Amino acid sequence: VQLQASGGGVVQAGDSLRLSCAASGSSFSDYTIGWFRQAPGKEHEFVALLRRGWGFSYFADSVKGRFTISRDNAKNTVYLLMNSLKPEDTAVYYCAASPGSGGTSLSNYNYRGQGTQVTVSS
Repeated sequence: VQLQASGGGVVQAGDSLRLSCAASGSSFSDYTIGWFRQAPGKEHEFVALLRRGWGFSYFADSVKGRFTISRDNAKNTVYLLMNSLKPEDTAVYYCAASPGSGGTSLSNYNYRGQGTQVTVSS
């Protein structure tokens, strides 16, 4: 499966952005989709995941209550809606796909797409 993240940009603190993860090449609904981010000089950080099947979602504590995740199987797309953005959310965001349950470790995901830059100014 091929993945492409989009929707990043430069916003001010408190603003919202919606990121999209478009997939092609396989049965999209069979995959758990995870969002990760990487800020300059830092390690990859788990952000959120949406499980295949009945759609269990899970969020990192740092974004819980501010971010939501949803899937449109007809469009082969997963969305990450980010509200109340903070400067510390600045990073390259990318999506990854797992045929299993995914989890919070990037090593559990078989596929990863190119990232999209999110910059939040104070």
